[in-house]
Amino acid sequence: MIINSLLDTDLYKFTTGYAYAKLFPYAYGHFKFIDRDHRIYPKGFAQLLREEIDHMSRIVLSDSEAQFIAHRMPYIPPTHIDMLRGFRFNPDELTITQDSEGHLYIDAEGPLYRVTLWETPILALVSELYYRVMNITPDEEYMQRVAIDKATRLEKEKLNFSLFGMRRRFSYEVEDQITRIMQEYAPQHFFGTSNVHFAHKYNLNVSGTHPHEWIQFHGAIYGYKMANYMAMEDWINVYDGDLGTVLTDTYTTDVFLRNFSKKHAQLYTSLRHDSGDPFQFVDKAIARYRELKVDPKIKYIIFSDSLNVDKAIRIRNYCADHIRCSFGIGTNLTNDTGCGVAPSNIVMKLWRCKMTEREEWSYCVKLSDAHGKYTGVPEEINLARLTLGIND
Repeated sequence: MIINSLLDTDLYKFTTGYAYAKLFPYAYGHFKFIDRDHRIYPKGFAQLLREEIDHMSRIVLSDSEAQFIAHRMPYIPPTHIDMLRGFRFNPDELTITQDSEGHLYIDAEGPLYRVTLWETPILALVSELYYRVMNITPDEEYMQRVAIDKATRLEKEKLNFSLFGMRRRFSYEVEDQITRIMQEYAPQHFFGTSNVHFAHKYNLNVSGTHPHEWIQFHGAIYGYKMANYMAMEDWINVYDGDLGTVLTDTYTTDVFLRNFSKKHAQLYTSLRHDSGDPFQFVDKAIARYRELKVDPKIKYIIFSDSLNVDKAIRIRNYCADHIRCSFGIGTNLTNDTGCGVAPSNIVMKLWRCKMTEREEWSYCVKLSDAHGKYTGVPEEINLARLTLGIND
C-alpha cells in the first residue's frame, strides 16, 4: 500500500483542517480531481485506486506522530490532536469513476474539517499508481546524480528552500530518497519539508502555507470582494500571528493587494507567489509594502510556482537586497527521475461548499495569475471576474 501514515500529507492540510474545525465546524465541502492534461488511465485504474483508498481507512495516528505534532507544530492545540488520534479516513466520502476512454473522475464530499484531508494523499496515490501500472521505473543513477547536483548548487548559492513535492511525486520511495539527499547535501539551506511524515522521520522543520481552498471558501461564503480580507482575518483569529504566510493569487494578485492592509502587512511575515511572472510579482509586492510604509526588506516572498534551481537563482538575484525570499521546490525534485514520462499535471480543488449540511451548495472558483490555472464552473468564473473587474 502507498499511503501508510496520516502524516504523509502536506502541512496545510492539518492547519486548514483545524481552522475549519475552529471557525466553521458545520461547513461542508466538495473537492474535485482535475487532470489538466486529460491523461488516459489504463483500464481498471479506478478499481486499483479504490483499493488503495480502502486501505487508508485503517490508518491510525501513532503516539510518536501525535507527540511530533505537539512538539513541532505547537499552533495545533491538544484538542485537535486528540481529534486526529480518533480520526479515520472514510472511503464512503469518495466517488471514483473512470469513463470508457480512460479519463479519471474523483469527488470527495463531507465536513470540511475532515474531507480536506483527502486532497494531497489522493494526488500522490494517482501519480504513483499510474507509474506502477504502466511499469515505469526511475533511473536510479540519473535521479541520485541530478538530485545531489541540485542540492549542492542550492547549498553553494546559499539559497534557502523547502521541499514542496508530495502531490506529484514519482513515488513515496523517491520522495524519501530526495528528502535524505537534500538533508545531506544542503544542510545549511534546506529549511525543511511540507510533508509532515518525512519531517517526522528525519527530524526536519515542517514548512508550508495555507492553500487556495481557504480563500475559495471565503469567496463563496462572503463574496469575492471580501474573500481575501476575510480569509486573512480568520487566519489571524485562528493562529494569532503564527503561520504568517499568505497566498496572493486566488483571485489574482492585483485584487489581493487591494485588500492587503497595513495591519496585514505588519502581521504576515511573507507573501506566497504561486502563478504568473515572479519578477513582476516582486515589483508589485515591494511597491505595495512601500505604499503602506512597511519596509519590504524585513518581509519575505515564498516562491513555489514550477521552480527549478536555475529559475530560483534568477529570482533570488532579482530580489537582491530589496526583499527577502525563500523557495518551495516540488515536482522538479520529487519527480525528476529520468524515466522519460512527464509528471502528472493534476490538482484537487474545492469545487463547492456550504455552511451547514442542510444549506444549498455554493460554487467555489480559483482564478490565479495564469489563465491556465483557472478552476471552477465557467459561469461562476465569469461572475467572479465581473465582480472583481478582471477584464484581461
